[in-house]
Amino acid sequence: MSSPQVQPVLVGADFRASDASSTFAADNPSTREPTGEVYPVSSRKEVEEVVRVGHRASLALRDVPAETIAKFLDLYAGRIEADRGALVDKANIESALPKRPRLDDVELPRTINQLRAAAEAAREGSWALPTIDTKAGIRSVYGALEGAVTVFGPNNFPFAFNSAAGGDFAAAVASGNAVIAKANTSHPGTTRLFAEHALAAARAAGLPEGAIQLIYRTDHETGKLLVSHPQVAATGYTGARGAGLVLKEAADKAGKPIYLELSSINPVVILPGALKSRGAELVDEFSGSALMGTGQFCTNPGLLVLLAGDETETFVAKVKDKFAAAPVGTLLGKSVEDRLDHAVGALTKAGAELVTGGIRGGGKGYCYANTILKVTGARFLANPPAMQEEAFGNASLFVIAANLEEAAAVLSSLEGNLTGAVYSDAGGADEGAYRRLEPILRRKVGRLLNDKMPTGVAVSPAMNHGGPYPATGHPGFTAVGIPASLRRFAALHCYDAVREPRLPALLRNKSPNGKVWRYIDGVFTQADL
Repeated sequence: MSSPQVQPVLVGADFRASDASSTFAADNPSTREPTGEVYPVSSRKEVEEVVRVGHRASLALRDVPAETIAKFLDLYAGRIEADRGALVDKANIESALPKRPRLDDVELPRTINQLRAAAEAAREGSWALPTIDTKAGIRSVYGALEGAVTVFGPNNFPFAFNSAAGGDFAAAVASGNAVIAKANTSHPGTTRLFAEHALAAARAAGLPEGAIQLIYRTDHETGKLLVSHPQVAATGYTGARGAGLVLKEAADKAGKPIYLELSSINPVVILPGALKSRGAELVDEFSGSALMGTGQFCTNPGLLVLLAGDETETFVAKVKDKFAAAPVGTLLGKSVEDRLDHAVGALTKAGAELVTGGIRGGGKGYCYANTILKVTGARFLANPPAMQEEAFGNASLFVIAANLEEAAAVLSSLEGNLTGAVYSDAGGADEGAYRRLEPILRRKVGRLLNDKMPTGVAVSPAMNHGGPYPATGHPGFTAVGIPASLRRFAALHCYDAVREPRLPALLRNKSPNGKVWRYIDGVFTQADL
């Protein structure tokens, strides 16, 4: 029987055979069996070529109008929409995420809408914050970097965060950059399908050769080269903290920007008044959020803070019953199952008590029993770092604080997170407690919620999908939310006494489209100068 054909990489103008000396195969998580497709591990030589081509493409993109970039993004979104069946089928095989509603009804439409929103941002131009000071003769605008942006996608969102189609990809392209997509090895086939459509759309729109490229995997040293190469512009990375910090160290040493989404346990505080007035409702709300997608969301509520009392004991018991009775979902892969088992073991070793679950199995394919652990506030405070081990998947830790001040101390000890939520009594009974805890939590998270679980991330201009370390590598940027997400992959270009006809279109006296908002002599306006 012949060996499966090794899938090609996208380098420069077309897909071609890789020069890789080693390969890998993705698994179907629901069967624990290989999908039947084999992918290359790119060599250092191949990565060097991809970087050189990306750099050359970035120089060619300097002369490409924003309208052409917007046309590419719109064409690409249309191609994805037309081929949704094949994309959903492939992602379902590689991730075990359900076709409906998750992939077809939620994640793929979000991906398409992100691309179209990025197209509109590129076309309109306000994202670039064009600023004109006529008295000083100085003008500035955000513009593309020199060199390609490398995008590392995560395993848990094969569409919306895909390295060749997701939010980082859309932001990098819309801000005028070439992109090197480094596929997540959990869904390489899905990424290949995206890249095929991206290449066709790039050709149709007239983007320069090499504006979009794709590789699947590298060894560790070559991965570090990829983010630190002199001709790489920047990197967007979503994934595990350990691997991300290795890449960050390499990028930092080379002076290369790298935007990281690393780790988050997303604390949720439920105050006594809320528990007393709607405890049964909150049992369902928390359980649904924590087990949605088998807990494999970066905004999954992994830490629940409660104050000791009879209502809390009742709440914990009812959530335990919900978790024990709920079906056990399939995890994204063996590595996710292994890490979840390790995290639960680390939490129990640190002093957490197992309430339910805590063992492998119970479902189909790679899986782990729905798990709750609990710990007193005092025990948590005895070793906060150990108690903040991220249990990525269908597991949460309940922290039972003896009183409000102990709850405040628990929140004060937290690392940075993407989200944090506080549930309080609608009638005002918890207002004093809220005022005590909210200022602490506010600075620990990128997005603060009230009376709402953090799991969903709306694609909104006002959204912040970021936060203090280790949620991300920098608290001032967001991976979701156009136009702000575009500015991660841009440089501030300043023009001092440059003749008006030589300026970029966004900085000339006449507005290029009559729609862009420009900051002219202290006033935001859409008018010509």
